[in-house]
Amino acid sequence: MIAHINDKTTIPDLIRNVLQHGQKQPSDTFLQVRGKDGYEPITFETTINNAKAVSAYLYDLGVKKGDRCAMLMDNCPEFVFFDQGLQHIGGVNVSIYPTLAEKEIEYILKDSGARAVVVGNPFLLKKLLKIAGNCPDLTRIIPKFDDLSKINIPEELKEKVTTFSAILKKGEEVFKTHEAAIHAEKDLLTQDDIAALIYTSGTTGTPKGVMLTHGNFVTNVKAALSVVTEISGEDVFLSFLPLSHVFERTATYLICLTMGTQMAFAESLEALPKNMMEVRPTIMAAVPRLMEKIHDKAMKNGTSGGGLKPKIFLWAIKVGSKVRELKEQGKSVGAFLNWQHGLAEKLVFSKVKEKTGGRIRFMITGGAALPQNVGEFFGNLGIKVLEGYGLTETSPIMAVNTYDRQVFGAVGIVPPGMTVAIQNYETMEILTEQTYETYNPTYECPEGEIILKGPNVMKGYWNKPKETAEVIDKDGWFHTGDVGKFEKGYLKITDRIKNMLVNAYGKNVYPTPVENTYLRSPKIEQMFLIGDKREFISAIIVPSQELLQETFDLPNSFFEEKDQFIEDDFVRDWLKEDVNKLSLDLAKFERIKTFKIKRVPFTLESGELTPTLKTKRKIIMENYAPQIEELYS
Repeated sequence: MIAHINDKTTIPDLIRNVLQHGQKQPSDTFLQVRGKDGYEPITFETTINNAKAVSAYLYDLGVKKGDRCAMLMDNCPEFVFFDQGLQHIGGVNVSIYPTLAEKEIEYILKDSGARAVVVGNPFLLKKLLKIAGNCPDLTRIIPKFDDLSKINIPEELKEKVTTFSAILKKGEEVFKTHEAAIHAEKDLLTQDDIAALIYTSGTTGTPKGVMLTHGNFVTNVKAALSVVTEISGEDVFLSFLPLSHVFERTATYLICLTMGTQMAFAESLEALPKNMMEVRPTIMAAVPRLMEKIHDKAMKNGTSGGGLKPKIFLWAIKVGSKVRELKEQGKSVGAFLNWQHGLAEKLVFSKVKEKTGGRIRFMITGGAALPQNVGEFFGNLGIKVLEGYGLTETSPIMAVNTYDRQVFGAVGIVPPGMTVAIQNYETMEILTEQTYETYNPTYECPEGEIILKGPNVMKGYWNKPKETAEVIDKDGWFHTGDVGKFEKGYLKITDRIKNMLVNAYGKNVYPTPVENTYLRSPKIEQMFLIGDKREFISAIIVPSQELLQETFDLPNSFFEEKDQFIEDDFVRDWLKEDVNKLSLDLAKFERIKTFKIKRVPFTLESGELTPTLKTKRKIIMENYAPQIEELYS
């Protein structure tokens, strides 16, 4: 079906292609959503009709090509209906993470000039109503739900609030009136037109709107499907990563639109295990943390208890490992080992797979590094995990493992149409340029900054030409800020030039703005944030010696004690007051969950600070590795 993507294809064309070329019928199921009695199907026809109603409503409202409309909601069919309707008339989707703090939501709505916003639940609506009056361009607030009886809507905002069901009804009524104009708007769309603004926080703490075009998205989908050719219209995806994130947007939603593949929505992260059993997906996009949890639970269940059970489990894993390694080396599996593998499948592997619904063929991971042992564990079970790599600014996929060759710890080959280069970030010499055509399974090169050219590179940052010029150089290379190299022909990420943290769920956390938020407390002198590849954020805090002494009448000798860290509860409680208060100004995934209290400051003399008094992350992480591990024990 990717043959139907050409240089004129835009996002609204994708779903129509699978119907026009006969791969799917209008009555076939496209979406699945959890109802009272289980998962309920939504057909292609219903999806398109609801999208048409959204188009008509927005057109009637005066939304035109290039206008922005926001979505503050979790994954659901309404996301698809609204996005498709908006894209059809050339509107721009501004998706906002539901977990963001009010001030960040306000900034994005104001910066983007969003005309309307769809809101997913009462909690989010209450949050939005507090800041909506500060957003002058906002003319419509559209709750996904109908019951507004328990929502206190300010008088001045009441006329702006219209439920989603009401806009569908109104859209159906006016569609015929605007039908010709709506189709004309779609015909005017080009691949150079902006389809979405996805905001990502910069090191300054000010979110940047990444302008992604129709061409960025559809060429990225085509490139990804050219590498991962095993996806078909008969597959079923289970969507649980946020559609406000570019990874899920492309790797699940847009691929399902392109292939006519079914897309089911998980109710929540907590309900995911149950939903997997109900939907029985064949493919999922996932983050490493989910893979780690499945791994940990399977290992715990398999090795607990007495008798033969733990021995059989570990034997099966060992057999799976032998088979996997032989296949990776291109060698044949002998008859006896093949028999053992069949027994291991029956006794162990099938039971673990059943927990995922029993039909998973492979999982696609991104957003953070997948631990090698976790990838190998799934490989031993016979579940392929295709690790990939990309950024919001690259739509996002710029490398992915192939189905028939996984290199654990690497992020794969460069898809068609892109050029990935490795540049020495000191001399600026380009060390190598790699493309899909130059792929060599034995190729290796030195490490440097990963840079990219291709049709998937963003148009730029919204209203930020200076920041755009900082990452897209005069020769057209996009600078990722990541350090990597090619190893065994696959791209491998080795470090980050900047100190961005990516938590275990793939959320980006920039230390400087978070640290600066907590440093607003007079009680805190220095702050060092921790959390890369971790489940939550923690910190090392250096308190103000002067204020601490003054508050608790402490002698100087208190700061001269041998123990580098303060364990006294009275100091912890004193600091915790401000930490808890200032945490409210941050998104939930940025907030400090726990901390260690350092007795004396980081200094230039100790080698923990640069001459400009910036913390040396690598040195501090090494110096206090035992204490950091205690924070996560």
